[in-house]
Order: sequence, then structure tokens, then C-alpha cells
Amino acid sequence: MKKRRKMSPGKKILIGIISLVLILCVGGYAYVHTTLNKVNNIELDNTDLEISPTLESEVDTTDITNIAIFGIDSSDGEIGRSDSIMVLTIDKQHDKLKVSSIIRDSYVEILGRDGKDKINHAYAFGTASGNANGGPTLAIKTLNKNFNLNIKDFVSVNFSSLPKLIDSVGGIQVNITSEEKNILNLASAGNQTLDGDEALAYSRIRHAVGGDFVRSERQRTVITALFNKFKSASVTSYPSLLDDLLPLVDTNLVPTDLLSLAIKANSLPISELSQDRFPRDGYGEGKLINGIYYYVFDIEETAKQMTDYIFLDK
Repeated sequence: MKKRRKMSPGKKILIGIISLVLILCVGGYAYVHTTLNKVNNIELDNTDLEISPTLESEVDTTDITNIAIFGIDSSDGEIGRSDSIMVLTIDKQHDKLKVSSIIRDSYVEILGRDGKDKINHAYAFGTASGNANGGPTLAIKTLNKNFNLNIKDFVSVNFSSLPKLIDSVGGIQVNITSEEKNILNLASAGNQTLDGDEALAYSRIRHAVGGDFVRSERQRTVITALFNKFKSASVTSYPSLLDDLLPLVDTNLVPTDLLSLAIKANSLPISELSQDRFPRDGYGEGKLINGIYYYVFDIEETAKQMTDYIFLDK
């Protein structure tokens, strides 16, 4: 079932950036424009993103903007997979902000690959192609093709870049379990202040404690704690924080696009975010295929559910 929850970490970090940008607007457009140019801009070919030609005849997409958000993990020198995949929807039809989280092990078709694979591999396959914009392009194509979406824009952040940012705000507060304490070699469990390296190690704990579903929760915990630090920071520290944050962001959105989306998102009369996860419970299960774990699901029903949720607000 569709859930109503407090604002999610993925959305918080984006709206956190948006809020900082809007505050800085008071200081002058020229400064904001210069600051936003610090993001790594990646141009996409919007005519080649596997958007269904019949989608607009099936549902009303007017005033509904979808943005893919990728959390990239490129540890140990590997080409980064998108271990966190979300779709942020700015829905002015229904005056809502929505986040659709995609299970990282979802078994889907990836264009140019034989057979199916995990959806989080698409970003890495695209990057490995040698094309400068291959990672986000193939990841967006995979989302659009499998789930009948119309995504043209993306924002990605590399988890391996987070230590510098976390250290710049003096670390983050996280409630550590006894099992996590042992893995991280901390003195005690409970509420702890983690520095950047410790926070990154915490977000990567996987097989030993809770598996991938709990691992994704830890990543959201880190982003939430980081957002809380931004929220409590003084206005005078915003320029420095943006200087640290924006170079970690890859996006095809140019400064004027970011400002436009900021104004659109902040104009919505809402106090919380609508959030759902796909595939939904009951429509899939984990399976071993050739010794590898995948999340196999009813893709036709899931695509319909996402269309209903994102465009029709059902």
C-alpha cells in the first residue's frame, strides 16, 4: 500500500540543497549562479532516453516533473554502481512531493546487455562504456524502459565523497548497535559522533548485519544526520557548505533549471513527503539465479503501480 511518511532522507538532501540555494538568492543572483556552476554538469540526449511515445496518451503528465536520484558507491577503485535509486516527483497537479525508492537488486532488462541483471548495475555498465554521460544515460533508460516513466533529469552523489563533507560539519550523530560497534571498532554502542571515514564505513556494512535492506537504511540514516547538521548550521556557513557539497553532485540540470525546480518544489503547500517503495511487498521475492541473488518481481504490475502512484496519485 502507498504510505505517508515524514520527509525522506533522499528528498531531504535535495530540498536541503534547494533551501540553501534560495536563501543565497537574497545575497544576489550572480553569486548563486556562480555557486551552482560548481556542480559537475553532464549533458544528456533527451531524445534517446527510452521514454514511451504513448505515455502522454495514457496519463496526464502536465506539471509533473520526475528526477532520478542516484547514490553511487565506487569503493576500492571500482566503477560505481547506483546502490541507492530513487525517483523524486514534483507533482503540481496534486500539490505533492513524492519519492519512489527502487530496490537495488531488482531483476530487470538493461539495454545492450544479454538477459536480465540487477538494476543498480546499469549505471556502472553505462560508465564502463567510455561515454562521458553513459552512466546516468543507461540508468535513466533502464528506469524508463522497465517502469514506463518519462525521466529526463538526474542528480547523483558519490558516497565515497561523503567523508570530506561530513568532516566539514564536525561529524554526525548516529545510534550504533552493539553488532555495528564491533564491526566499526568503536568503544561503545549507543549515540556516537562519527567522523567522515567512520560514517562511510557504517553506511557500507552489508552482509554481517541485516543485509541489503538494512544497509540502505544505514545510508538513509547518514544522509538524514547530515541534513540535520545543514539545518542547524548558521546562515554565514552556507557558502562554505555549498562549496563542499556542490562539487560532489553530478547532474544534467543547469543553474537556471535548479533554481526553477527549487521555486516549484518550495511553492507546494505540503508539510511532509509521500513515499513508496517499488516493487511493493507481495509482488516479488529474492531468488538465487546461477548462484547470484536477485529480486525477481512482477514487472508489468509494478510498472502499472508506479504509473498510478506517480502520475495519478493513487
